[in-house]
Amino acid sequence: MHVVIVGCGRVGSSLARNLLDEGHSVSVIDRKKGAFERLGADFPGDTFAGIGFDRDLLVRAGIERAEAVAAVTNGDNSNILVARVARETFGIDRVVARIYDPRRAAIYQRLGIATVAPALWTTERVLRRLVPEAAAVEWVDHGAAYLGAPEILAGGDPRVATAVEAQAALGRRVVLIATAAAIA
Repeated sequence: MHVVIVGCGRVGSSLARNLLDEGHSVSVIDRKKGAFERLGADFPGDTFAGIGFDRDLLVRAGIERAEAVAAVTNGDNSNILVARVARETFGIDRVVARIYDPRRAAIYQRLGIATVAPALWTTERVLRRLVPEAAAVEWVDHGAAYLGAPEILAGGDPRVATAVEAQAALGRRVVLIATAAAIA
């Protein structure tokens, strides 16, 4: 699978290395040429200096053969532009945008753009370390068509069956439903 990564900071460079280690091909775009130093001199992927939502640059980076795009620059606006261009112009289904502002992340999720909001995730993880006995939300993707694993432990609660049926009607599968009684 070919992946285009826009942004070569800590996340983009780490993502590129991990994808290569898994046998994928990678093109990395960053507006600063010096950012590619994070990849190391032996980086076998392609690098392109320029604006990540420039259509011509995306074509040179191989977006027309890409199956996925990650927009992980340090700017929410740039990441959303990259995500929209990848999805709307090039028809890429697997597009993820890092969005720092949690309110924006929720809006873009509702528009069907998968987002990662580091502030929300980090807050939840720190809170779980400080107050481990509190109920935790491990992961929620409000815009996902796939919500998790195929097994459901309902415990005979009819509300669970109704909720699962409602999600199935939308073409979704459910990972977990926890009621207050189940947590207690």
